[in-house]
Amino acid sequence: MSKVAIAADSNSGITRHTAKKWGIHILPMTFYVNDKQYYEEVELTQKEFYKLLADSKTTVATSQPAPTELSDFWRKLLREYDEVVYIPMSSGLSSSCTTASMIAKDFGGRVHVVNNQRISVTQYQSVMDALAMAKQGLSGKQIKARLERDKLESSIYIMVNDLKYLKKGGRITTAGALIANVMNLKPVLQIQGEKLDAYAKCRGVKAAKNTLLDAMHKDFDGRFREYVEQGKMSLLCAYSDVSSAEAEQWRKEIEHSFPGFKVRGAALSLSIGCHIGPGSLAIACSKMTEADA
Repeated sequence: MSKVAIAADSNSGITRHTAKKWGIHILPMTFYVNDKQYYEEVELTQKEFYKLLADSKTTVATSQPAPTELSDFWRKLLREYDEVVYIPMSSGLSSSCTTASMIAKDFGGRVHVVNNQRISVTQYQSVMDALAMAKQGLSGKQIKARLERDKLESSIYIMVNDLKYLKKGGRITTAGALIANVMNLKPVLQIQGEKLDAYAKCRGVKAAKNTLLDAMHKDFDGRFREYVEQGKMSLLCAYSDVSSAEAEQWRKEIEHSFPGFKVRGAALSLSIGCHIGPGSLAIACSKMTEADA
């Protein structure tokens, strides 16, 4: 039986502590803050990141891992493992997946790059599914095939708390951001596989939360109904730079709205946070990929 390493980038939101606990291998993403390079969770914590982001004079840019960093990361793993399953963020949101797939060709079939259109907590779920399949004896090729088969079976809905960060990134005009903030508008965005799109505009946090919950109920009653009835859907929540009390309150609100589901929560990855800023809330679901499915 082949010994398979399960790896991902830090866009999954998997912390170093969690990775060590479960035997997962995480490649930290690169950020440039005023042209100075930082690595997510190595040199830049969530709190430090959002403090820098709040400064109007600060320029924050994301960057995919350098080819040499990725190659070195895999070579190190292949000293201990026969194969590597690498799960990067969605190819629709970054070119890092395409770059990784090209580099993997130099590893003689020992590195399997998964393009299953996930990010943040849904990517997290894919990593945990891959880990379970590896423990059941599936090869890297089999794990990749199963994850990619289910690549579009997930949803994320995100409430943006402050429009100034979308304005800062050029995704909304200054006037639009000012008007929206004065009117207390909270946009709800959606990630359905390959891209980030607008979903709704809500007046206030309470209305936005209700919209998030309603959107997920529609998914559960519609496109994911069969998986829900079969017990194959995970329900997740995420947030950006909120207090632990706020995060727990949001998790409990989701569990109350979806009786019988145990909701796992995690901070949104900084690759999302740099565009939407602090105080955002998200709800997500992901079909759990199984070895015998």
